[in-house]
Amino acid sequence: MTGRLRTPTGRYGGKTAAERQAERHRRFLDAALQLFGDNPGYRATTVAALSEAAGLSTRQFYEEFRTLEDVLTALHLEVNGWAEQAVLDAVTGAENLPLAERVAAIFHAYAANVTGDPRRIRITFVEIIGVSPRLEEQRLARRARWVDLVCAEAEAAVARGEAAPRDYRLAATAFIGSVNGLLHDWNAGWVHATLDEVVEELVRQLLGILRPPGWAPPGA
Repeated sequence: MTGRLRTPTGRYGGKTAAERQAERHRRFLDAALQLFGDNPGYRATTVAALSEAAGLSTRQFYEEFRTLEDVLTALHLEVNGWAEQAVLDAVTGAENLPLAERVAAIFHAYAANVTGDPRRIRITFVEIIGVSPRLEEQRLARRARWVDLVCAEAEAAVARGEAAPRDYRLAATAFIGSVNGLLHDWNAGWVHATLDEVVEELVRQLLGILRPPGWAPPGA
């Protein structure tokens, strides 16, 4: 298949062509979240199976996507977008809290969003791995966005006198790796702890990075 099929224009059933297309797109992504994020998984799903789960035809699939990889690409971005928005909302809501409370609020929001639906964890940490160079590039680009977010919060804490001044990029990169690994292992049942305990451990790690031994706030 060299490209998407052309979709009809005009109003039908009270909906415009754009509205119908958006609805089909949504149904394919919802079906993909179920099939890729649960059973049988991305690699065992076919276009026919995804179309059936969406209640649509394979022709309609090719009107929206070229390949199943395109669906996974869109779904991975969407799942990450949901988590990022939850974090940004938490950042706004916690901006006047002391550092420790602010960090805890942000991580509770992230963990609740990512782990609230196990299918999201599988899309983020399992199904995306090793699919193609394109998806690997996307995965690393999304990780870089999380690193940027941690660096921005660290720099804001430095400006408030709550954290030690330094270049946080290397530490933030290592920390995001810890977040991904710990949440993946917790979801897989390899970590015997509650989600609150996992979040508390991550908060301790980040506070230890922001406030290393020997550092004291100005005027302390």
